Formats: sequence, structure tokens, C-alpha cells
Amino acid sequence: MNITDTVKYVGVNDHQIDLFEGQYIVPNGMAYNSYVIIDEKIAVMDSVDANFTNEWLNNIKAVLGDKQPDYLVVQHMEPDHSANIDNFLKAYPDAQVVSSKIAFQMMNQFFGTDYTDRRIIVGEGDTLDLGSRALTFYTAPMVHWPEVIVTYDNKDKILFSADGFGKFGALDIEEDWACEARRYYVGIVGKYGVQTQALLKKAATLDIEKICPLHGPVLTENLGYYIDLYNTWSSYGVESEGVVIAYTSVYGNTKKAVELLEEKLKENGCPKVAVNDLARCDMAEAVEDAFRYGKIILATTTYNSDVFPFMRTFIEELTERGYKNRTIAFMENGSWAPTAKNVMKRMLENSKNITYAENNVTIKSTLNDASRKQIEALAKELCK
Repeated sequence: MNITDTVKYVGVNDHQIDLFEGQYIVPNGMAYNSYVIIDEKIAVMDSVDANFTNEWLNNIKAVLGDKQPDYLVVQHMEPDHSANIDNFLKAYPDAQVVSSKIAFQMMNQFFGTDYTDRRIIVGEGDTLDLGSRALTFYTAPMVHWPEVIVTYDNKDKILFSADGFGKFGALDIEEDWACEARRYYVGIVGKYGVQTQALLKKAATLDIEKICPLHGPVLTENLGYYIDLYNTWSSYGVESEGVVIAYTSVYGNTKKAVELLEEKLKENGCPKVAVNDLARCDMAEAVEDAFRYGKIILATTTYNSDVFPFMRTFIEELTERGYKNRTIAFMENGSWAPTAKNVMKRMLENSKNITYAENNVTIKSTLNDASRKQIEALAKELCK
């Protein structure tokens, strides 16, 4: 793939993987992106996962032929991007590694060496002259590891964005960018909104025509769309109007109440209702919905004077990512001592800028006239 006449794609697609980072379901695989910049000096941008050593080195060889790269720029030290540093340096013994000070410390941890005799340490604003262009490096700590740098090519006006603007999915599969990029951002980067905002401010000072991330497609058109989404996600803003219902149900009675609530929300004109059965859905998809929409209903049974385990996990997934700026309502079920609402509210007590609904729903085993009226009132409140 030619990004420009002098910037080439040499990454790989992974269809062997089932769980990214051991937890995220990736039915369409993953892309591990790497790029070659050809100038008077040649720079390779990042390596790939250890399972694709030969394919990656062959891709570089196919682009360069007998030419020898001068630099390997390591923007991020997660093993899916850094695993082949040593293999690259063996293949190209005259090349140097360009990376941040913290990244070289991590190389010592991963590989037992920090390549003291073959390294160039770069920090904020440092440049690397390749001939007709310069690469400028910007630090991006905690987006989403502390050593991360991003790189700007001033000739082709490309931002090499490390894991920023990445998404799940291999490049030989066509799918909607926003859905899998949102799930990727919320799951992996979402805790670090403040740091992402800082990186966006740096990017705003640059004349960018293309964004080359380490996962997902190269972004070449309508960049404002992607940047606006990242701004919304990283500022914990509401992307879409709608209501999320996240629920658990033991014997089906809470599920019936949720189904009635979904019906009433739609009758009252709610533009979108996203329902997630936390025991059966992809938890990452449910978390993604919670950050996408502005209103959420948490519905669960009282369980051992607590909440059902899947609901506890779900709320913990939200709070560890800094969940805030949302409206929350509760539905609880309990046959003798319903306490789920209070437990859930305590779990959310450190979340900022939360508006709690005036109407909530309490069910004693099964729906009755009183709980149906509560559902009606809640639907009207959330849809007004």
C-alpha cells in the first residue's frame, strides 16, 4: 500500500487472534501497522507482533529491495508493536533505534538491553532529519502507556499517531470505523481522557493531511470527523442521543420489566434504546454504549445483599474509566429486601457530574401495578 510516493505501508493482518489484550473479542482480527518513509535517510515506523516477524521483514524487503533502513522509530512499547525490535536490528545491523527515554528503559525490561550503542533518545519537539523532510516527535504520555511518542512528517503532512485513532479489525475487512474505533478507545484508552485531550491540542497546531495509526486504516479524508469524535470521547461528552439499559436477570422477571421499559421509552419518543444483557453480551460493547449515550438505566437483582456479579463488573468497568457527565436511573428487584439501587449508587459515588433520575423502579419478585407505574414515570422522565 502506498500512503504517498515515499511513505509505504508494511504492516500485517492478524486473523489468528481471538481476544485482543486477552479480553476484547475481535471477530474481524487486528491490524498491526508499520510504515516505511523513504528519503535520503530511511525510517521504519514501529514493528509488529511476534507472530508475524517474517511477514513484516519480507514486507520491508519488498519495499526497499537492497536499500538499508537507517532508523527504526519506536513510538509505543506494547509487544504488538515492539516485539520485533531485536529481529529488525539483526536484519539491519547499521540501523539505529529512535524512541523516548522511557521506551528504552522498557526495552531493557522486555529484551534485557536498552541498545545503548544504537539508540537515539528523543523527547518533546525533537526532530530527525531524513533529507527532504524532518520528523518531529511529540510526547503522548498515557495515551495509553507512559513512553508513547507520536511523529509528524512535515513533507507529506502525516501524523503517525501511535495507538491514537486506532480501531479493532484487520485491514482486509471492511466495516464501520466509528463502531470499532469507539470500542477500542473506550476499552483501551478511555481512562486517559485528560491525556488524550492534551495530545489533541498538540495535533491542532499541525497541518495534518493524513493520520497513520498503529491499528486500523490510514485516515485520509474528512479528518475533522475523526478528530471531533476523539474530542467527544476524550472529554466524556455525549456522542448520540439515546438511553442505554444494562441489566441482569436471574429468573426472567427483571428481563420482563426491562422489555416493558424499552417499549415505554420508544412510545415516549426516545430516539434510541440500546439494551444489553450483561450476562450474555460482549461486556466491552455494553461499556461502549454507556459512554456513547447520555442516559443509562442500571437494572439488576439484589444478590447476597449486593448486586448480581455481572452488574458489579459492569459498573467497575465504567468507574475505572472515569465515567461522568451522564444521567443514571435504577431498576432493582428483590423478593424480600431489595438493596441493589443503594449498592449501585454507592459504587458510582466518585463519578463526577452525574444526574440521578427522580423516578426509579423497585420490583418485588415480579411486576405489579405499582412497578408498572414506576416504569411509565421513568420512561416519561427520560424522554421528555
